[in-house]
Amino acid sequence: MPRLLSTALLCSGLALNACNSGSENAGTIAANQDDRAVPVAEAKLLDASEGEIGTVRLTEESDALSITVSIEGLEPGERAFHLHTTGVCEGPDFKTAGGHLNPFKRTHGSQSVDGAHLGDLPNLLIEEQSSLETSFQLPGSAEELLPLIFDADGTAVMLHAGPDDYMSDPAGAAGPRIACGVLVKK
Repeated sequence: MPRLLSTALLCSGLALNACNSGSENAGTIAANQDDRAVPVAEAKLLDASEGEIGTVRLTEESDALSITVSIEGLEPGERAFHLHTTGVCEGPDFKTAGGHLNPFKRTHGSQSVDGAHLGDLPNLLIEEQSSLETSFQLPGSAEELLPLIFDADGTAVMLHAGPDDYMSDPAGAAGPRIACGVLVKK
């Protein structure tokens, strides 16, 4: 029994040491995870005048899908960002992209009792420097989500003028659509 106890203490000490040294290893771990991420799709985010304001990348790692958004040159503020049902982005209002991607027929918003749409994503906060790079994971497995994203009519990514309130159905009271991009498989 003492040998089992000392082995358990040694393992606990190693685990604690790994946690304590996490700050210096965190960048390496994150970099290694990024190295394993497989590119799935990309979209050029275009404004109403067809000027490119950013890029959206969809990647897969360990059966999870992540979206990385890179935006340049926007006024500071909080903006809604969504996946829309149709991979068509005709300006100036981008209504050709349809509504939010909602294959599970839920109500809108992460704060809705019956939400959220698959297309309901976190708001983007553009800081003073007018640029942003952020990533987040989609809920569900890549195996389940990829056929829904790459269905017959594709999927668009959409940036709105204002923030999503995470509750108002069907679109979060986010205001006009100001930029759109079509996810294209890599």
